Amino acid sequence: METLPRLTPENLEFVLLSFEGPDQYSMAGGLGVRMKELGLELARQGFRTHQVFVGDPALPGEETPVPNLTLYRWSQWLSAHYPGGVYQGEEAKLVDWNEQLPSFVTSRMVKPAAAAGKLTAVLAEEWHTAYGTCQLSDRLFAERLRDKAIILWNANNVMGFDRIDWRRLDFCTQITTVSRYMKHVMWDRAVNPLVIPNGIPADRIRGADTVLAGQLKALFPGRELIFKIGRFSPDKRWNMAVQAVADRKAQGQDVAMVIRGGIEPHGAEVLAIARRRGLQVHDVQIPRDLDEAIALFGRLPQADVYNVVSFMSDELVSLFYSAADAVLANSGHEPFGLVGLEVMAAGGIVFVGSTGEDYAVPFLNSVVLDTDDPAEITIALDFLNEHPEVAARIRKDAQETARSFSWENVVQDNLIGKLEYVSRRQLVQQADEPLAAEMPAAAATPGAIPAGEAKPGALSGASPAGTPLGAAAAEPARPGKTQRDAIKTGPASQDEPPPDAAAPLTAPRDTAGPPAPPTAPPDAARPAVSPATPPADDEPSLAYGGRAAGHGLSIKPQLIPWRIPAADDPAPERESPAPAPTPRPDPRLGTPGSASEPVPGSDTPATVASPTRESDTPAPAASPTPSSGTPGPAARR
Repeated sequence: METLPRLTPENLEFVLLSFEGPDQYSMAGGLGVRMKELGLELARQGFRTHQVFVGDPALPGEETPVPNLTLYRWSQWLSAHYPGGVYQGEEAKLVDWNEQLPSFVTSRMVKPAAAAGKLTAVLAEEWHTAYGTCQLSDRLFAERLRDKAIILWNANNVMGFDRIDWRRLDFCTQITTVSRYMKHVMWDRAVNPLVIPNGIPADRIRGADTVLAGQLKALFPGRELIFKIGRFSPDKRWNMAVQAVADRKAQGQDVAMVIRGGIEPHGAEVLAIARRRGLQVHDVQIPRDLDEAIALFGRLPQADVYNVVSFMSDELVSLFYSAADAVLANSGHEPFGLVGLEVMAAGGIVFVGSTGEDYAVPFLNSVVLDTDDPAEITIALDFLNEHPEVAARIRKDAQETARSFSWENVVQDNLIGKLEYVSRRQLVQQADEPLAAEMPAAAATPGAIPAGEAKPGALSGASPAGTPLGAAAAEPARPGKTQRDAIKTGPASQDEPPPDAAAPLTAPRDTAGPPAPPTAPPDAARPAVSPATPPADDEPSLAYGGRAAGHGLSIKPQLIPWRIPAADDPAPERESPAPAPTPRPDPRLGTPGSASEPVPGSDTPATVASPTRESDTPAPAASPTPSSGTPGPAARR
């Protein structure tokens, strides 16, 4: 198996595909933050990066904000009709994405990179891109570029899992996810993803401004300050958080809780529970200026819960991470837990759940909650108040943990290594020369899809393993094709001889014995195996994403010991069909085709002969001579 060189900016480009992106229009959650920061880090390390997302319709369709990073704002013509954000008009945008994006990425990104001798790593995110990524893999194979691209599809959450063809996706791409917890969740889908964690920018791993953090903490004198931010979703365990605050207040502790939720309906339930438990809730709209926002909290009336209903800048959020006595990121289902890592980077004390937060170690760099019981929070707060040295140690070790999860370390120590592994699994080959010199024009094949024509619905009937309909017939013959491939696919047209016609496919025919099996070409002549045709159950798996290739095994195909029939071969003899059995006449009804007499002593009426043509009347048969001891029909009557 060919060993690729170390992947570097000199031989690798990146394509990032996601609905969410760096625009405020495209930022709906943690996915947008992930894509923004990952793109910036790849560009900073020198990789040419193309980022495609559903962008703001008022901004340029193509933009290069920093060197090595190009933004492509997709579906702007649709976003102009849906100004509410990236997921407004979601289904219409999804159709536009699936129909147009595969051809765009192939012609604008993968093909130019291959012509320059570079590989392309495609990183697609979330369920919206699953179908389009499979289409991209098929398009690249149709244009003989599949072995010049490393395709990964990443799951950040379980949303939309019911809309994914998992067998096809697992065949066409390498599936990844962000934590071991998500890996185990996805086992239920019969896939085994690789784990590539999230990261945070290195410039965020610093202590907050101690002066500003001290000013913010001083605005809540003598009070225990608790902060929580996130979507109003039951998965975030908001009810557990407000119930813990209510319990602290019932214990006589003076508590101030600052929260920032979303617009989800679950927020009304959370605030109703807080009021029912006796907590005073005050809605807050804060200015964007940091100093003015801090001063505003000093003028607010006394309350137990301050519900921020306006935008909070990253600087203000980081100050609350650092100044709070506890930041509650106590989710019951968290694929990764980026908020917890951001709290650690700011030197805060975070309370996390025990799902996707692989980075959390109990009472070493965080507090890990195992249940949804509010008592777990109150007991941990009491312990930290009684042991301030533990709280100080947690803040220090938390920043060290966050430093190991910087995007710089994630890319260099994890992502590049996984890409090198996947490149072997997908049989990727380095292009040492311009691609045009090694790609002859494809022969015209009946039913083949032209290279420039996108037919997104053409593969809707693909096999579960991802094979497009007619893929074997649509593959043009090319030099270096093995005899087995020629046998399976046949010539490209009826007038064209099979590939490698100059070499005999079988041994000379003689009567000495059966024909010898064909001779396999040398390994150097073997082409990259087509990813569009899955192996049969009894074949070794050599396709892209195949199981055997995924273990780094070099498996040679077994040649089929039979030959193509020659043109001068006699037609095979066909066996004559066996004559139909002659029905035995019922002695009570007489001879078929004639009037019969009723059987004496029987209720069976006489049959009436149907009119027949002379040609249809069977010839009279000779009357059999009955044996001496067996009377014939007439004798029985």
